[in-house]
Amino acid sequence: MTVVPKFLLLACSLGLSAVVVPASGFDDVARSTLVIVQQDETVPPAPLVSDEAEPSPSDVVVPPAPPTLPPAPPTLPPSTVPTEPLVAPPSAPSISEPPVSSVEAMLKDTFAKDSFDTCDRCSMRGCCCLGEPWKLPQPCMLERMGISVGGWLQHGITFNAQNPPSRFNGPVATNDRDSDYQMNQLWLYLVRPADTGGCGWAWGGRVDMLYGTDWRFGVNHGLEDRINGLNNQTYGMVIPQAYLEVAYNDLSVKLGHVAAILDYEMIPAPPNPFYSHSYSYGYTVPQLVTGVLADWKMTDQWSVQAGVHRGWMMFEDYNDDWDIMAGIKWAGCDGNTSVAFALSSGRQSLMPVIEANDDNRFVYSLVVQQKLTERLRYVLVHNLGYETGFPVGPEQEIDAEWYGLNQYLLYQINPCLAANLRAEWMRDDDGVRIAGPGNIEGISAWNGAGYAGNFYNLTAGLNWRPHANLLFRPEIRYDWYNGEDSPIPGRTRPFGNFNRDDQLTLGVDMVITY
Repeated sequence: MTVVPKFLLLACSLGLSAVVVPASGFDDVARSTLVIVQQDETVPPAPLVSDEAEPSPSDVVVPPAPPTLPPAPPTLPPSTVPTEPLVAPPSAPSISEPPVSSVEAMLKDTFAKDSFDTCDRCSMRGCCCLGEPWKLPQPCMLERMGISVGGWLQHGITFNAQNPPSRFNGPVATNDRDSDYQMNQLWLYLVRPADTGGCGWAWGGRVDMLYGTDWRFGVNHGLEDRINGLNNQTYGMVIPQAYLEVAYNDLSVKLGHVAAILDYEMIPAPPNPFYSHSYSYGYTVPQLVTGVLADWKMTDQWSVQAGVHRGWMMFEDYNDDWDIMAGIKWAGCDGNTSVAFALSSGRQSLMPVIEANDDNRFVYSLVVQQKLTERLRYVLVHNLGYETGFPVGPEQEIDAEWYGLNQYLLYQINPCLAANLRAEWMRDDDGVRIAGPGNIEGISAWNGAGYAGNFYNLTAGLNWRPHANLLFRPEIRYDWYNGEDSPIPGRTRPFGNFNRDDQLTLGVDMVITY
């Protein structure tokens, strides 16, 4: 009979242990296997049981002595054997954040890093870390209802090289005061997004409230004039939006006071590339309307909007007619190109004394955005409008037209710094669109009007974000006018003391979001 040596049993034991070792967690498993082997070495092998007769001593074959094994390391105490599972359990799923508001979504797009790394990557352009954005503490009651609260503070100052005696920077909006501190927007919003996730029903709504000098550019007849009164005050309150929203699958409908869908710039300060506004946004399109607006996302690339409203900046219209507003948007599959076309058309009445006029105002806006490189984006804005039967005096009407081209180059140097350029040409063919809010009795603002000609502006500026909640926008802007004199006595030209064709301004604002 062949006797199995003890060292062969030990070798088999080692081989068996190697088979059961998984690939993951190799070091820990090796340690635990070593302990098991060492503990097995201290146990004598079980005696072999055989049915054959016990051989005589002379028949016993003495095997050669096994090779000398190195001394085993000291046995580890049992407490060092790993007790954790060899395969780590999956991490707990993160709790999704509540849906953000439309403004927050625009802010996310504004803070987009593209291929940047905010904190871990340095280059010749410098290092930058925006940090985590801070938000207002959310009331528990509102959170349970799915409502979030936020806002921002925008304030700044502008210097005019002409030092106009009126202290107004001509038709520049909304940083219209020379050498005066302006708190443009102290903004608060409450929003419950109507988010269906593409399937089923949902409801929501939004309320925005603004206090600051911008109120003079956002007066809706029947709303802000009732809230503030018209007493030539510089500061006042505006309600830019207050609507209910119902959504089903990829269709949403807003009912109430909403922002219009034309042009590229917008009333909320943070997403805009500059402190000052373009002529096209300030004077040639409706900004706020009251009515119904539907938005249908047909595919990932196409969406359409359609609705009716009371008129340009009308909460209570002077007539009973409804305007239509509609648009279509397309976005490329690669996210580098987008095109938006929108229009508004309907009968307008300027004031009760001439509410019987039959003027119909039509305007369209085309916005094309193209990402040229990872850091450079180009935006083109083209607006065109006309109005039939525009009243210019007792029983006197004209047909008016306006159009223009506005272009932006937006270069993201790093996540904290961007350099922007705007070049604009705007033609007020009949002198009916470039008219300051000061022409409304009781509003303290520039009151120029009647300039039939070409307006130009060239603006260069920076967007510097030292933190996710903080934005500085210094800018230099040059405006000039080429056209006819205004027929209004004492308001011959649009700049200076109504006696100049151009002006140079330097401005800077700071936006703190919360």
